[in-house]
Amino acid sequence: MVRFLNHSGAPFSVNIYPFLSLYGNDNFPIDYAFFDGAPPNPVIDKGVNYTNVFDANFDTLVSALDKIGFGSLPVVIGEVGWPTDGDKHATVPYAERFYNGLLKRLAARQGTPLRPHASIEVYLFGLMDEDAKSVAPGNFERHWGIFTFDGRPKFPLDLRGNGRPVMPAGARGVQYLPRRWCVLSPNASTNATAVEENVAYACSRADCTPLGYACSCGALDAAGNASYAFNAYYQAQGQVPLACDFQGLALVTDKDVSRPPCNFTVQVVAESRATAVTTNTTAAESMAPDAAAARLTAAVMAFLLVLVSA
Repeated sequence: MVRFLNHSGAPFSVNIYPFLSLYGNDNFPIDYAFFDGAPPNPVIDKGVNYTNVFDANFDTLVSALDKIGFGSLPVVIGEVGWPTDGDKHATVPYAERFYNGLLKRLAARQGTPLRPHASIEVYLFGLMDEDAKSVAPGNFERHWGIFTFDGRPKFPLDLRGNGRPVMPAGARGVQYLPRRWCVLSPNASTNATAVEENVAYACSRADCTPLGYACSCGALDAAGNASYAFNAYYQAQGQVPLACDFQGLALVTDKDVSRPPCNFTVQVVAESRATAVTTNTTAAESMAPDAAAARLTAAVMAFLLVLVSA
């Protein structure tokens, strides 16, 4: 494979995720995942000090390529990023810390010990959260976005590397469903089994990853967990009335029940939701993109252009 890439003039693409080193090993030194501090015990390889796992991963690949005779093959970072929810280390402050360190060194065109003068091409992952993505690797998989699902920036970024992080421009003109939420009824049955079964049903068809340990909604009580699950399903179904029943355990409220940092979302408008309440919608109409989605796509594409030009 490497011989083919070299012959065709193509780079070797590798994904480097320092977050996964933390996720996979509780004993991993946390400072080693970032760029702004030397860990107490840096990795020393042939007299070279490695103070972060990004450099160590990159140079491990470079060393392996050198051993098979392709030490000068260009290397591109196909994916690198930090999630903001779904794990105890997947937080907004950690993501901001990681990106600020990464972008600063990219702007300075700082290479790695084995390629000190290399200008590394890097692709950030990802642009927006994906609430339907597989969570087989971990619940954090749905939270890699620099933006939330509805185009709101999560934290300031120093895209120009000038030491002045700014909040990226959010998507404009996003239209939301009515400000309604589905919650556990205060008059609900005390049958814990029924509640658990309905919560499991809701979470199997909607995103409940923020409910995990040390996640943004991990501090909710049992009633809060049920309300979050019910609302996640209700919003995913386009606020169809029947989606907030759960065998009589739930009700709709116009009171925002969010408990920061836990956000009970309201879904964006999608024209295709009409298919849930009428049988007269044609297939072509149900698949037509709505204006809000088009505006959201335009906004995030504009962000990508700014990122590339920077």
